[in-house]
Amino acid sequence: MTSSEARDLERVRRTEEQVRQAEALLFSGRQRRSFVKELFHGRFAADLVMPYPVLSREDEERTRETLRELRAFCDEHLDPERIDREREIPAEVIEGLGRLGVLGMTAPASFGGADASQLSYCRILEELGGRCNATALFTNAHHSIGMRALVLFGTDEQKRRWLPDVVAGRKLAAFALTEEQAGSDAANVQTTAVPTEDGSHFVLNGEKRYITNGALADVLTVMARTPGDEGDPGAVTAFWVTPDMPGFRVLEPRMEKLGVRGTATARLAFEEMRVPRENVLGPVGQGLKVALTVLDFGRTTFGACCTGAAKTCLHLARDHARTRVQFGRTLGEFELVQKKLANMAAWIYAMEAMTTVTAGLVDRGHRSAPDDSAVEYMAETAILKVVATEALWTIVNDTFQIHGGAAYFTDLPLERLLRDARVNQIGEGANEVLVSFVALLGMRGPGERLREVRDWARRPWTTPHRLGEFLGGELRRRFRAPSVLVRAPELADHARRLERLVRRFGITVQRSLMRHREEILERQLVQEQIALVAMELYASASVLSRRDAELALGEGGQRARGSSEVVSSDLDGAAARLFLGGSADRIERALDSVDDPRHREIVELASAVLRS
Repeated sequence: MTSSEARDLERVRRTEEQVRQAEALLFSGRQRRSFVKELFHGRFAADLVMPYPVLSREDEERTRETLRELRAFCDEHLDPERIDREREIPAEVIEGLGRLGVLGMTAPASFGGADASQLSYCRILEELGGRCNATALFTNAHHSIGMRALVLFGTDEQKRRWLPDVVAGRKLAAFALTEEQAGSDAANVQTTAVPTEDGSHFVLNGEKRYITNGALADVLTVMARTPGDEGDPGAVTAFWVTPDMPGFRVLEPRMEKLGVRGTATARLAFEEMRVPRENVLGPVGQGLKVALTVLDFGRTTFGACCTGAAKTCLHLARDHARTRVQFGRTLGEFELVQKKLANMAAWIYAMEAMTTVTAGLVDRGHRSAPDDSAVEYMAETAILKVVATEALWTIVNDTFQIHGGAAYFTDLPLERLLRDARVNQIGEGANEVLVSFVALLGMRGPGERLREVRDWARRPWTTPHRLGEFLGGELRRRFRAPSVLVRAPELADHARRLERLVRRFGITVQRSLMRHREEILERQLVQEQIALVAMELYASASVLSRRDAELALGEGGQRARGSSEVVSSDLDGAAARLFLGGSADRIERALDSVDDPRHREIVELASAVLRS
């Protein structure tokens, strides 16, 4: 074996081990169901996306009231241009968000929160995201990830001591994971936490960077590596840290950034910083589980924020296209402009649907009866984050293009929207990393199944019935598509096409695993196409669920998005149809490209560039 082959083998082994560790941490205990994981088997788990999630009447009324108060407050106090220009969110804005309950909305009522659902909170973050991305990011960093570990993993004593002030916004929170060598690779944390001899404290040493709210925070969830046995690098543990602990240093309170300039993005250091053992969040060594669970909530509200920003862009583009005259006609009369507007509307409809379905899954996992709690949504939140941030980037760019040269100048908000949107594809997991993650997470189940079949085939006399069951299942899968049931007759054709695509996807995943076997862990160009199909299937399922619910309410009925707003059924129907047709086309192209022969050409050319 050559040294290059040995390195490749070690890389494959390490990647497989990381996936195994992540699943062992996150999915131990009772088996949990995932809509996206089912797709990789060629199955459509309709009960996980249908019926479309809606708020209860009581939650709907509370959310409407909070939105009304938030809009009035933002109209009077929130100035995104000033925040961007002065690189700071004013104290009165932060205090106001605290008074409105936005900074602790989903926390338990016993600690001052509203015990709001994730679906309700996404409605609030959509409003903020449509107004000021910096303020939305600040809120998300405080609420969705800063305090979330305390809510989910804290002891009763920790919650009693800290949560009331954090929920009210009297104390601000941050989430400190990212380091020079650890970001999307959350397991590679280098900050150390060594227990003292008497075991009463941990001594932290290391640095963190790109920490939103880091210099403002009164409390921080910090990830650090605690030692293992001899020869073991140890495991990540979560700590609840306060800046008054000796050894805590802010190296850079406000790192200069391209966009979201109002957020205080800090670089921090811990130098022999003693943290009491009682400040550990969750079990020692389970910090990766804490981090990845918390990020699921952050990615869901990411989707909501991006949806709000995309709606703002569509309004700006529509208004400009109505009034700007070129060659004797308004821009809105030109088909190339119409194409951009139509695609914006279709993608926004899908983003909103995916955010609602994903938030509904999160709520089922954390708020439902015990018998209904075995729901997994890690792949779904990753998909939502990738789809929403990529779609927003395209929508901002198209809005910029419709405005032409005027967009390039700072008297319009478009240059700020463009700068603010770019970080979304990087934050809370770079999109490329999440694309591979979705593919590997989804393929793990079918891959394990094929390994079992290979073992049975080597000893067919031991389990002949298992091979028979497998072959029978494969025949059924190849000749029978899964059922996608809709109530609205006008959606029947879209449902039938989706059935065929789900079946083809399951077959394609199996063929790819059989062709590449363990090498699939390194074949990221194959992973990309497989993940793209999974993402489009999830998006189409969400859109189908939403539109089916809207049509069930009847013409001029209530909007099926977790609210009760009256909508134009013509606009929604056209947006749903355009998205479903386009998504199916994209799925077919991606399936055709899973083993594109140009993959080798890409790798060879990139290798030549790297050597040059």
